[in-house]
Amino acid sequence: MKTSAIKIIQKLRLSGHEALLAGGCVRDLLLGREPKDFDVATSATPDEVVALFPGALTVGAHFGVVVVRQDHEQIEVATFRTDGSYKDGRHPESVTFATAEQDAQRRDFTVNGLFRDPIEDRVIDYVGGAVDLEKRVLRAIGDAHQRFDEDKLRLLRAVRFATTLGFEIEEKTWQAVCEHAPAIQSVSAERIRDELIKIFLHPNRLRGFDLLMDSGLMAQVLPEILVLKGVEQPPQWHPEGDVFIHTRLMLSLLPEQVSLPLVLSVLLHDIAKPATFAVDETGRIRFNGHDKLGAEMTGDILRRLKFPNDVIEPTQVAVEHHMVFKDVKKMKKSTLKRMMARPTWADELALHRVDCLGSNGLLDNYEFMQAKAEEFSQQPLIPQPLLNGRDLIALGWQPGKHLGAVLTEVQNAQLEGLISTREEALEWLAAQGHHPAP
Repeated sequence: MKTSAIKIIQKLRLSGHEALLAGGCVRDLLLGREPKDFDVATSATPDEVVALFPGALTVGAHFGVVVVRQDHEQIEVATFRTDGSYKDGRHPESVTFATAEQDAQRRDFTVNGLFRDPIEDRVIDYVGGAVDLEKRVLRAIGDAHQRFDEDKLRLLRAVRFATTLGFEIEEKTWQAVCEHAPAIQSVSAERIRDELIKIFLHPNRLRGFDLLMDSGLMAQVLPEILVLKGVEQPPQWHPEGDVFIHTRLMLSLLPEQVSLPLVLSVLLHDIAKPATFAVDETGRIRFNGHDKLGAEMTGDILRRLKFPNDVIEPTQVAVEHHMVFKDVKKMKKSTLKRMMARPTWADELALHRVDCLGSNGLLDNYEFMQAKAEEFSQQPLIPQPLLNGRDLIALGWQPGKHLGAVLTEVQNAQLEGLISTREEALEWLAAQGHHPAP
């Protein structure tokens, strides 16, 4: 247990205040998990906390929360409180300092409403959270409708906790989630994004996906996913079914640990198939250009959800290039090496793998690329160029854009293994008929 939080509790108690561990850290300790954060709840007011811990951060003091620095760590210390009305559906208009029992009643779910006395090593439970924890049930405290009406983000938090804890959502709580799902629209895109990240990065992500679908929350936060339903695919390549089934199946085939761009590219790689669906003169289903349009749509969706560019860009690259794998056996070495040198390559290959496993099961192109990776592993994929622009100018070439094209040809020859020295590069240029302009 984190000693910095215990030291804060001990100091508060020595000054005559009640102080306990609260919320998620208590839940995680009882589940045998390492808590991400340790929060302290106390009868001391923010002013009294600051008086005991000079230099504490008071940015949340109007909600009764003070951040105390202890042993180079920051611990949230919150005064027991009850909340006033939630006019914005996210934050209380006012707070009133109260008892631990009253404080527990304002929290979201029973398993998050537990306190722990670390000194006497006992759990204090005013809401039945210990029983729900044992039964692995997620239940709203008090009236579920009121809890979700107070803070709309709790709708997504219910799905997130059910996903990450592996708990069943209690029936009345679930009914309230479904009924209030449209209200998630009032929550900021940043908050929605953060909950989705926690859901989809978790190994139990498929459960989260299904809960988002079944609750109606997916229709509010990622409505494009619903459009995939019923979009038929060529049965010889996709015996598994429509685009929605394919996407869900791919999600289930990902390894436990994934990067965020990889899981997002799985969700969105075929997002443009509904818009590009066509049947050609032979009766075959086509989705011409769905990769390029999909990359554009992916950017629009992720920007709407306020994802940063360092997530958006690699996700778009993976979506845009996911169809190139069908041609890898026909590609020149130089093309393969340039493709494999992209910083997104590992995720692109992982996307291709689950794309195959989630459809026809043919992994020949994946295995071909693995063999190429082994073949190319003895030297850098993109070695130092044998020639540069200054070299050509020194040999009498005129500066201009044409130099770039010539240098690319030289590098391609180098990547193909046709040349390996500066002298060979110059000889190769001459043999190709490339000479400085007179």
